[in-house]
Amino acid sequence: MARAIWTGAISFGLVSIPVGLFSATEDHTIHFHQFERGTSDRIRYQRVNERTGKEVEYSDIVKGKDVGGGDHVLVEPDELADIAPGRSRTIDIETFVDLDDIDPIFFQKTYWLAPTDDQYARPYALLREAMTRTNRAGIATFVMRGKEYLTALRADGDVLALETLFFADEIRDRSALDIPGGAKPKGKELEMATGLIEAMSGEWKPDEFRDTYTERVEKLIEDKRKGREIVTEAEPPEPTAMTDLIAALERSVDDARGGKKSKKASSNGTPDLSELSKADLTKMARELDVKGRSSMSRAELEKAVAEASGGSERRKKAS
Repeated sequence: MARAIWTGAISFGLVSIPVGLFSATEDHTIHFHQFERGTSDRIRYQRVNERTGKEVEYSDIVKGKDVGGGDHVLVEPDELADIAPGRSRTIDIETFVDLDDIDPIFFQKTYWLAPTDDQYARPYALLREAMTRTNRAGIATFVMRGKEYLTALRADGDVLALETLFFADEIRDRSALDIPGGAKPKGKELEMATGLIEAMSGEWKPDEFRDTYTERVEKLIEDKRKGREIVTEAEPPEPTAMTDLIAALERSVDDARGGKKSKKASSNGTPDLSELSKADLTKMARELDVKGRSSMSRAELEKAVAEASGGSERRKKAS
């Protein structure tokens, strides 16, 4: 059973609902230790005084804030502890806003909220259904692990989700970006780009996507462990030249529309490779572990996939 990382209550108006907070996501990043090349010696970090070169005990370290001109204000750990916010016992909803009015840039991390006991299921469900019907999110602040969070509570199917939000002053001003001005897309380029987006559009199916980089790292580790040959991926394609933009868009639209037709299978139940888009062929090539696929043209991909598929079928029959 999942363990709550925080327990307290949701409070709105005069209603209070005891809840537990649970992580909704998990990180699958592969973590490495550091070693000196050519040895099996681990690298360890030490806290060293940059002037004397001597190691410093953790208890002798204080924090310092750079205030400019090479000056720092030093702060003792106890001084920070004295002003740290106490642990919240409630998530006090201050207002309800239209969920669609919250810019996605504000969303930081998602948690699930669940009632701590069956007797609180009714008010929990009542709040969830009311927010679903009105498409509202409850805006609240609360403290967890010594940090104050701005949050948005929203209905997500049969549960309540809590989204931690960035504060407004944590969002960087986009006007500071050096974006070239004067480019006003129009005419055939815009029509082709719009057509490409329409041709490539579909339903959001998150299960169809996976972290292929982590899979490649795991395969690299396994290959090295077993002494296999390491094959690297090809370099990414060159940027599209502006003189080739229309032609690239036209070919992309044709490929994308062909990809939708390719859902049909040939008479023997296998996909007709001639009708597959380059993206579909690339996906098949990845599953068949075709080397150098990222640098292949569509025709080369079709040939490589056909050969790899034939070899795979022969191996199946032989076994």
